Amino acid sequence: MSALAVDCRDVSVRFLSERRSVTALENVSFSVAPGGFTSLLGPSGCGKSTLLRVIADLIPPSDGAVSVLGATPEQARLRRDLGFVFQDAALLPWRTALQNVELPLEVGGVSGQAMRGKASPRDLLALVGLSGWEGSYPHELSGGMRQRVAIARALLGGPRLLLMDEPFGALDEITRDRLNEELRRIWADTGATILFVTHSVYEAVYLADQVLVLSPNPGRVAAVETIGLPKTRDLSIRDTPEFVAIAARMRGRLGAVH
Repeated sequence: MSALAVDCRDVSVRFLSERRSVTALENVSFSVAPGGFTSLLGPSGCGKSTLLRVIADLIPPSDGAVSVLGATPEQARLRRDLGFVFQDAALLPWRTALQNVELPLEVGGVSGQAMRGKASPRDLLALVGLSGWEGSYPHELSGGMRQRVAIARALLGGPRLLLMDEPFGALDEITRDRLNEELRRIWADTGATILFVTHSVYEAVYLADQVLVLSPNPGRVAAVETIGLPKTRDLSIRDTPEFVAIAARMRGRLGAVH
């Protein structure tokens, strides 16, 4: 079994309907090292979300092989090694922030033994900067705060791989920037491997140590680029010549895949 956090080899996904077959992904190969942060970057329709769902065991691949943390996606899911954050926070409106984070403990039947030594729901809300908001309901929280609750919920149980499907796409630029900084801090604090879907070149480059560029129709790997920026960084790095050069190169990659 692979020691990589994620290892995809020649992965293709086809969806069948009564009228036709649609190929969403074709011969996608890439890998992610344990503890790495990879951004999946590309235009709409290039299969970024589909690829994330294959890794999460939500969609089976039509062809190819996927290894997640040295196991199949199904085995990794059953071991509770995966956390998933969607674009919509999907919080239950009748539950408080704390109760929403606790939800997987109830629906998944996670035992106290399984949680022993792992961060509690209150600890996770503190980790995402929501200490003091535990008793607030979703309608009392801003969009960015709701996404923080969703991240805390996904981190419950200490997943080794966090999959994030454009979680900040609907937020304003100021909130998005703040959460980008928070996410890098959370990544450093937890040591989890992160795969992050985005349409934003600046977000992809700022967050990741590796960017996977996908081309559309069908989704293929157009480029895999290592981001040679310091491990410790804040938003001011976006004004440096090094960052500007990398972002320009990524925009060029995207321009070539349309």
